Parts: sequence; structure tokens; C-alpha cells
Amino acid sequence: MSVDRKVAVITGASRGLGESIVKAYRERDYRVVGTSRSITSSNDPDFLAIPGDIADPETGKRVIAAALERFGQVDTLINNAGIFIPGPFEKYTEQNYKDVLATNLNGFFFITQHAIEAMLKQGSGHIVQITTTLVEHANSNVPAVLASITKGGLTAATRGLAIEYASRGIRVNAVAPGMIKTPLHSPETYDAVAALHPLNRMGEPEDIAQAILYLEDATFVTGEIIHVDGGQIAGH
Repeated sequence: MSVDRKVAVITGASRGLGESIVKAYRERDYRVVGTSRSITSSNDPDFLAIPGDIADPETGKRVIAAALERFGQVDTLINNAGIFIPGPFEKYTEQNYKDVLATNLNGFFFITQHAIEAMLKQGSGHIVQITTTLVEHANSNVPAVLASITKGGLTAATRGLAIEYASRGIRVNAVAPGMIKTPLHSPETYDAVAALHPLNRMGEPEDIAQAILYLEDATFVTGEIIHVDGGQIAGH
């Protein structure tokens, strides 16, 4: 099996940001392993689709094992899968809390453990989390403490892992989006959501994919959180 071409594993890969990220890596001729609950098989021999709920610890183990079996290596992991439930803090249910933690934190934890094990054997690797600008720039128009709890945890973990593994060839970074045109937002809300950004527009999925590819190329960058948020992080 040839290992000349790199391999990217992408969670939440079936739609929205994940679909765009898969496309960006395939256009770079990466072999890609994509996973999500609703993903379907592909005729592309260099794209392996693995259905599964990332909140299940066995999914992350199974996805990395399949990537190694099919393509022989794991060069990049994009932790894109996530749940976003905006709303007043006092209105959240216990199930909301459990669901968001299971996907956003547990899902990240288990697949990243297995990916790092593979990357350590290779002596190299790159991991990117998708977080949110709301972690560092709360907005009263978008109350979303569950996002802050979980994506804030990913932000902290990004820096911690970057330092822990810097000397062993593994870089770890994150991209913090603003509001992006994905199925999360219905078209009738676009104008109102766009107005939350200083650039007065919503982001496109391609904007996030572009930032991830920058991090892929930026071999002297680790522990970085790139804000792709239309200027939200700078203020209003």
C-alpha cells in the first residue's frame, strides 16, 4: 500500500462544514475518511465513509482503525462534529446538557486519543478542532452557554495538546467560526444573523475549509485558535 498521499479523518462529514472540508481535502488529493450518523457510501475509492455516532466511544476507535486498515496512516484529524443548542441557560434540559457534552467533548476525546496513538507511531500528525468565537466573545443576542462550556473545553484542550505533543511531531490547532451558512440556519434568518458580524455577512463553509488548509500548510503554527468570524472577535 502506498503511503505517499496523506490521509485526513473528518468527523461530522456528511453536510455543512464537514462536507466542505471533505471536498477541500479531496481537491488536494488527500485520501479522506469521513464519519457521521447520516453519511452514505461513496464511489470514490479515496473516500471512505463510516456511519456512526461520534458520541459513542467505539465510533472513534472504529474510524481510526478503518483509516489505518484502508489507507495505512492518519496524517490529519478534523474534529468537526458538534451540536449547537442556543437558548437561555435556565431553559436547558438535562438531556440538552448530556447530548452536547457527549458529542462535543466525549466525541472529541475518544477519536483524538486513537488518532494520536497512530500519529505517535508515524512521528507526525495534525489535529484541528472546530470551536466558536462565542467562547471568547459572548453575545447577548446568541445565548449559548452549552457551546461555551464544550467548545471552550476544546479551546483549552487544543493548547494543552499542542504543548504536550509539540516535541513529538504532532501539531494541534483550532478554527473558531462565526455564524456560517449551514443547515443550522434557515434562509429567512440570514439577514438578522449577518448583522451580528462587523463584516455584515454570514460566513460560507468554504471560509472555514480555507482556514483549515492554511493550518495544514503552516508547519510552524501550533496551539493557535484562528477566528473566522467576520470580525466578531475584535468587537462591535
